[in-house]
Amino acid sequence: MAWQTPAAIFLGPPAQELLRFIKDHMNKAHPFKSHLEKLQSTLESIIPKINEVHRLNALLTYLPRPDIERLKEELVKGKELVRKCGAVPSWNYFLMCRYSKGILKLNKDLRWFFNMEVTADIWLGNKQILVDLEEMMRKFERLNMRLEGSRSAPEIPEITYGLDVPLQELKMSLFRDDVRVLGLCSPGGCGKTTLASMLCRDRDVTSRFKNIYFLTVSSSPDFKVIVQKLLEQMFPTNPVPRFLTEGEAIMKLGNLMMRIEKEPTLLVLDDVWEDSVVRKFVFGTVNYKILVTSRTQCQVFDYKYSLKMLGDEDAMALFCNSAFPQNVNVNYEEPDRDLQNKIVRGCKGLPLALKVIGHSLHQQQAKVWQHTERMLSSCSIFKSHTDLLSCLGTSLDYLNENVQDCFMDLASFPEDERIPASSLIDIWVELYGIDEVDAYINLLELSTQNLVTLIEITSGDAGQIDGNLNGLFVTQHDLLRDLAIYRSQQKGTRLIMKSREESLPWKWSKEEHQFQNARLVSIQTGELSSSNCYSMHFPEAEVLILDFFATKYTLPQFIEKMEKLKVLIIANHGHYCTQLNYLTRPGYLSSLRRVSLEKVSVPMLNEIKMPLKDLQKISLLMCEVGQALGSYDLNFPYMLPNLVEINIDYCNDLVELPQGLCNLVHLQKLSITNCHNLFAMPEGIGSIRDLEVLRLHACTGLVELPNSIKKLQKLRFLDISECLNMERLPEGMGELNGLEKLDMRQCLGLRELPPSIMNLVHLKDVICDDETADLWEPLGWHLSKLKIVMREDSNLFWLGVDL
Repeated sequence: MAWQTPAAIFLGPPAQELLRFIKDHMNKAHPFKSHLEKLQSTLESIIPKINEVHRLNALLTYLPRPDIERLKEELVKGKELVRKCGAVPSWNYFLMCRYSKGILKLNKDLRWFFNMEVTADIWLGNKQILVDLEEMMRKFERLNMRLEGSRSAPEIPEITYGLDVPLQELKMSLFRDDVRVLGLCSPGGCGKTTLASMLCRDRDVTSRFKNIYFLTVSSSPDFKVIVQKLLEQMFPTNPVPRFLTEGEAIMKLGNLMMRIEKEPTLLVLDDVWEDSVVRKFVFGTVNYKILVTSRTQCQVFDYKYSLKMLGDEDAMALFCNSAFPQNVNVNYEEPDRDLQNKIVRGCKGLPLALKVIGHSLHQQQAKVWQHTERMLSSCSIFKSHTDLLSCLGTSLDYLNENVQDCFMDLASFPEDERIPASSLIDIWVELYGIDEVDAYINLLELSTQNLVTLIEITSGDAGQIDGNLNGLFVTQHDLLRDLAIYRSQQKGTRLIMKSREESLPWKWSKEEHQFQNARLVSIQTGELSSSNCYSMHFPEAEVLILDFFATKYTLPQFIEKMEKLKVLIIANHGHYCTQLNYLTRPGYLSSLRRVSLEKVSVPMLNEIKMPLKDLQKISLLMCEVGQALGSYDLNFPYMLPNLVEINIDYCNDLVELPQGLCNLVHLQKLSITNCHNLFAMPEGIGSIRDLEVLRLHACTGLVELPNSIKKLQKLRFLDISECLNMERLPEGMGELNGLEKLDMRQCLGLRELPPSIMNLVHLKDVICDDETADLWEPLGWHLSKLKIVMREDSNLFWLGVDL
């Protein structure tokens, strides 16, 4: 990636030379002393910024910038100007005035340039470093997106119950000289992962171990992927190697462990189900420690620490915190204490049960509490896994049926993975005939009930009308995923692989008749080929999810028979884009309404050979799209006559959009975000007459927008935030009569607004930072509806950059 030239390369030496020259000639140019002192102060203040950009230059590649060349010339001329000041006679007021203006102008130019341009260079440099990191991550973590795929220890809840003593005991066990592999064991839902995360952040632990790595293993581990995730954490800026075999991964792991044995290292393996996985991490006498969280005892453990259930006091405190949250101020009469005690005792001190069941009873009538108590008293949580799921299932019984269905759909995605909220909403809109707002409300309800956890790693606007869902993700506890699978099996309208396998389950081909009513089919495999695909028929299937780790993948043959297929989600969790092998007759695509692809090499639309007349939404994440969009003669309106939304995120090979895309006159939302090599928008963009939302967030290669944008009379929201090189807005910007919201944070290259901006009388919200707010504040008296919304970019705080 090539970026702009940092000022330090060219400006450092002449700035230092000028500073020395001023100090040497200050007394000779006495009439100009006050001006020269200001210039001296400015030069001294910019030296740290020059040094910072020097540091970044060691990491990044840059291209020349003419404005830096011009300023370099001014610095060189400044030295000559100071020399002339020392030779001006006291009577020559004309030269004194002329040279004073020259000093003041140079001082002003330096201050502006180093407050704006060099700050932008530093920000841009840090931004680019982060972008490079993200390209190697397994699953998006946007700038303050924590490094994806190579996940560090999960966040700790604000309040924990009953874990302080276990933390001290676990720490003492870890520090024992005779313990190399420490097991942290308990049934699911007891808080093992939370306790392990607390340990990783404990001051005594971080001071003892120089390196701490946290890896989630899960019930269907792929050892090659686990080693890749470890490599990402160890060397986040290096390319991740491909392992063709598990033997290669084991050899690489052994080399890694030998390299770090001189540095105290703690490796946490979370959610381990198989003893064999841990054994692969134990190498001879290599000196590092391993903490393993598991539901069962592994023979490889040197010592096992058993996490007990919560005591009565902590159990009641956790339950009450969920059932009667303190921040909710309503007139609500709590059930009698005896009933509360019975329900808490029925949860047997299991934190997950106390939390989920407690929240499900929040503000419920007495009969609901009584029913829950009867259910808990009739089964023992630890008698069997089914009994545990039945007890947890009481938290679903009083939810709206539609919300219950949405909960069960969560089982369609792999365990211990972040689920894109946009994928869930696509499914719910098509399966249940609801709009996106209601689907989002259902997601919030599941979060409120502690049945899922929402993680938002963008600007926090996902819930707004024009909000961006690209940065909103969902996670779910393994036990709750088991509950979703358990409930969905009872209903029989979903076919879901419980865990990832190399190929389709053999029994599917023998039990095809059981799947005739499945409306949702979810397949989780490795590299799928035609040899391990079965010919089955799903006549009612409307949603197909293909989730895999592979560099090559063959679409299963039964897709051809999915006449009702509306939603297709293809998610590749490998480190490189996958090549899809297609079927000879792709007629199944004709009924599709929503398509989502992740880490896929998108083929040319010409290969489909038939119009996708029902397709309304396309989402592409970290895909290779250059081939698909490289056909400039493609008839987009014929191929995609009803397309209303396009989302393209982190597609690094996107350089330009074909002009033909502008013929999609029914397109309403166009979102192109984090595509840093996109250098221009097509001139004909003004032809998309129905466009309401245009989002170009963090397209750092864009310098300007075409003036034809003024024709977008229905445009309500324009997002150009973090378009760092955007130098100007279109002259016809003021003709956007429908524009209500503009996001232009971190548009560091914008120095002025076009005069026509005064005509945006319907503009309500402009989202700014300190720099861009200065451009808008003088307009407040004229644009009566205008509200300047200040919002800092959280990515800068993650980077530790103080601008």
